[in-house]
Amino acid sequence: MSTGPLITPTSQESLGTLLALVRTELVRSLEAEIAAKKLDLRFTQFLILKRLASLGPMSATELARAVELDGGAMTRQLDQLEGRGLLRRCPHEQDRRALRIELTEAGDQLWQQLSGCNERVLHAAQRTLTNAESAQLHDYLERVLRALRDKN
Repeated sequence: MSTGPLITPTSQESLGTLLALVRTELVRSLEAEIAAKKLDLRFTQFLILKRLASLGPMSATELARAVELDGGAMTRQLDQLEGRGLLRRCPHEQDRRALRIELTEAGDQLWQQLSGCNERVLHAAQRTLTNAESAQLHDYLERVLRALRDKN
């Protein structure tokens, strides 16, 4: 399997194309880091564990929104991760009809290993930027995201 770029950006690439290429390379790099640790985990599953580790227990709907998955895809991912003992569905404290998704101890331990992978990939991605440039890039991307979400 080739790990080289499928498309090489030019100075004339659109913002959308560049963002897509950056995302593709981040996913590829992160999955390579995870595979090097001999862990069987895809990027979407990584995101689910990351959101639960950082935001705490939440409903499947909230989690799906947080990782931008549809309900069916989220259910499949949750079934797989629950089957591996990395998360569990627990009754909601106030609403007995609802379930909360939370990491198990094994899921939390796995996240501790994965967070190092995440940090290494993000550091490598920004290695040519100064701290100020990195902060500026983050600010720009947050503003673009807010503008796209706030279409009114």
